[in-house]
Amino acid sequence: MTTLVENAPASATSSRWENARRGFYRFRNSWLSITGLLIVTALFVVAVIGPSIVPYPEHVSGSVATATRFEPPSTRHWFGTNELGQDVFSLVVAGSQISLLAGLAVVVVGALVGTAVGAIAGYFGGWTDEVLMRLTDLKLTVPSLILAMAVAAALGPGIVNMIIAISISWWPGYARLVRGEVIAKKEEMFVQAARALGAGTGRILRRHILPNILTPVIIKMSLDMGFAILTVASLGFIGIGVKPPTPEWGSLLSIARTYMPDYWWTAIFPGLAIFLAVFGFNLLGDGLRDVFDPKARR
Repeated sequence: MTTLVENAPASATSSRWENARRGFYRFRNSWLSITGLLIVTALFVVAVIGPSIVPYPEHVSGSVATATRFEPPSTRHWFGTNELGQDVFSLVVAGSQISLLAGLAVVVVGALVGTAVGAIAGYFGGWTDEVLMRLTDLKLTVPSLILAMAVAAALGPGIVNMIIAISISWWPGYARLVRGEVIAKKEEMFVQAARALGAGTGRILRRHILPNILTPVIIKMSLDMGFAILTVASLGFIGIGVKPPTPEWGSLLSIARTYMPDYWWTAIFPGLAIFLAVFGFNLLGDGLRDVFDPKARR
């Protein structure tokens, strides 16, 4: 009996490694997944080091050069200049930091809050589950963007307020997902064995249930990143997100729409940055789903 118990964890570990190896083999052989990974990696590299190496850092801080306003793309200004003579390339690169990091913060905060709510509701059940899930249903009746707009308008402009506003509308999806997973896992034999050995509720959730349901949460986070960036840009576009002169893709696009189509470069390059971010994260999310969830392969 002791030998069987000792061999079980080793066998389970070996099986997990084999599944992971097969999953990454599928990921490596999918050119769409590799493309998404390359796009996302490039975007984060630009977000981290780009603002410090842009050709016109003074334009990022708000200075103007009216003598060079509305210059088309050239070797001097790769993406042209805007209505203030600022280098659009420098603004787009600097804006990537705010857009990507704000999107990442929204997804992380939403996942943490939703995971906590879903885990408590799924594990305890009863009236706790009813109260938390009815609160979640109430939130789901309000469109996410409308709620984020209302909260952002109430809190005022600013990066932190924008992240809080969007995160409030982001957690219910994770709560629903985690609740279902916890309800299924809490009836498994390993959870019942831990409970029989005297493990407390907190330990069972932290050490036994949550580590075994991280896969769908990670997949959802990767797929949600693109939509979070799009929501951040949407708030900036309508003027209740990050305020100028701080560069952000949505606010850059909002200002540039006034000068379309004559000065198309002022809008096309911020728009392409948003498109690449959403496209790259969607491809990466599909690839991760192939790795972690073979049943949902494309």
